[in-house]
Amino acid sequence: MLTFIGLGLYDEKDITVKGLEAVRRADLVFAEFYTSHPVGTTVEKMEEFYGKAITVLTREDVEQNPSWLSQAKEKNVVFLAGGDAMVATTHIDLRLRAADIGIDTAIIHAPSISSAVAGLCGLQNYRFGKSTTIPFPYTRRGKTIVSEAPYDTIKMNKRNDLHTLVFLDINSERGFMQIREAVQILLEMEERRGEGVLVDALAVGVARAGSDSPSVHADYLGKLKDYDFGSPLHTLVIPASLHFIEAEALVKLCGAPSGIME
Repeated sequence: MLTFIGLGLYDEKDITVKGLEAVRRADLVFAEFYTSHPVGTTVEKMEEFYGKAITVLTREDVEQNPSWLSQAKEKNVVFLAGGDAMVATTHIDLRLRAADIGIDTAIIHAPSISSAVAGLCGLQNYRFGKSTTIPFPYTRRGKTIVSEAPYDTIKMNKRNDLHTLVFLDINSERGFMQIREAVQILLEMEERRGEGVLVDALAVGVARAGSDSPSVHADYLGKLKDYDFGSPLHTLVIPASLHFIEAEALVKLCGAPSGIME
């Protein structure tokens, strides 16, 4: 059996009771932290709290050469991931690989940023469209490459009057992208594209969801990049038009400019 278990949003205690019981029954425990990372804890703290040794897998171990998977044919294997266990597409692929070689799978869910963001900032969950990720720019053959997929996704969602959840890159070399970096990338995209998608756009930044001290602040993009959200993980939301309750929530709960209620 291979059991996928979500770790929740922030630290080792965000795992569900059902998930914790499954970890403690497991023969082997694996984890990956490149799709999401519980920044409020460490592997050592998780091992102490769960009572199990954890083998941390690289992206290659999960996506290209998951040789460890075959051990689930004979043993009770657990796979841990930040947030909810099945939000990342790569985990779905891993489950399909397991099915192809005759391994039974199960899922134990946990809190996800996909739902937590709506609760923290007061936007209505059913009004979110396709999510997107802002990756770090990189250099190829002396040229800086910047993915414009986030701009296109925000444009599409705004056309359909839907909010956009924007994940920020996690990179083994560059660390965690912060909101100020993401906003600067978006503003530069708008300058290049000139389509008006992000002109005078409102945005909401969320940091450390699931912790005792989350930071949530809303403002226009040009000002949001100067706000200090503190330590990671950071997430960004670009709202579409606002229901009057959403506007009130952003003003009262997130410090948005009061003029958005007019």
